[in-house]
Amino acid sequence: MQFSTVLKKMKTELSDKVQYYLTTDNNFINFNQILGRTIEINFEGYECLCCGKAKKIFRQGFCYDCFYASAAVGDWIMKPELSTAHLGIEDRDLEYEKKVQLQPHIVYLALSSNVKVGVTRKTQVPTRWIDQGASKAIEIVEVPNRYLAGITEVALKNYVADKTSWQKMLKNNVAEADLIAERDKLKSHIPEEAKSYFLENNNKVTEINYPVVNYPTKVKSLSLDKTPFYSGKLIGVKGQYLMFEDSTVFNVRNSEGYKVTITISE
Repeated sequence: MQFSTVLKKMKTELSDKVQYYLTTDNNFINFNQILGRTIEINFEGYECLCCGKAKKIFRQGFCYDCFYASAAVGDWIMKPELSTAHLGIEDRDLEYEKKVQLQPHIVYLALSSNVKVGVTRKTQVPTRWIDQGASKAIEIVEVPNRYLAGITEVALKNYVADKTSWQKMLKNNVAEADLIAERDKLKSHIPEEAKSYFLENNNKVTEINYPVVNYPTKVKSLSLDKTPFYSGKLIGVKGQYLMFEDSTVFNVRNSEGYKVTITISE
């Protein structure tokens, strides 16, 4: 079977084990169904996810010009505390920023390599946790806009990590932790503006299992710029990574905007 596509992050569905889907031209691949099979990835060029031109991808699937012009990749995306739509102040496109920033956001704790704090739109739960390769997650606060979530995250990351070690996550080298206890320890550090949004009675810890046959003891990352053709046996999917028998891992999301042909064989 052969598929052509411009890579975008895999779509996911939470079930007993996360289901992973990659949309291709007029079709899709369910990676859960092809564990143990050989996959060939052939890099054929770039296509910016914003302008659609065959320009080298700079970051997040965008070419250089679009990355510094599009409202979809403003600084407030990575740093929610920089959000200003609640003040009516434009960064790049106020209408777009209102649409994204002025909606319920969740500040959460997730266990991926270690306990980390993060922010996501409420509509992106549990997708955001899956994309990070979290094995467990719990919501801390639910606020009405991105700014309040951002300042809460900034305050809490003085006491807990805000980054995941992707190598440890892929090797399943995950620390044990009681997320309810960790959440309760952070309550007093929530900024005054967000204290009333603390989810006092939320004891729901979401557990996430991934379709992985074997976890590698070491990992080496595949870059299509350096290695335009790769072939390997798929042994698992976690976060946004495809994991192969030879310890190669491929970050699909980090390769958005790359045009590829994927061939699946026995």
